Amino acid sequence: MSDDSIGGTFAISFDPARIDAARVHHWLSTDAYWALGRTRDQQDRMIAGSLNLGAYDSASGEQAAYVRVVTDRASFAWICDVYVDRPARGQGLGTRLVTAVRDELAPLGVRRFVLATKDAHGVYAKLGFTPLAEPDMWMALQMG
Repeated sequence: MSDDSIGGTFAISFDPARIDAARVHHWLSTDAYWALGRTRDQQDRMIAGSLNLGAYDSASGEQAAYVRVVTDRASFAWICDVYVDRPARGQGLGTRLVTAVRDELAPLGVRRFVLATKDAHGVYAKLGFTPLAEPDMWMALQMG
């Protein structure tokens, strides 16, 4: 996994040791419509079982964004928990992070990347994401 600089303002890293788990939990459990109320224990288990990407302010080192990926690192990746801290929004950081995920996993053979969004279709469309071609093939089991 690589570390890269994004435009000189942010450094991105797949290093799990750099993830500020408390900050990520706060962001998601208080400000992300899909994760409101998520417990810290649940978030920590999600981080432990996933590929994680952080973006960090190059000057302060403070984490500015987060992406979690559920993947087998061979054929499939579900990009989830994409979050950019409010002061860092509007700079294309989310798009760059999702691109970094794609670029990291594609050489391993991952060919199917999926994500779900309520309000950012245009952002992901710029990266080539489209609605499911055959949504009637997909099913879900919602527990609780």
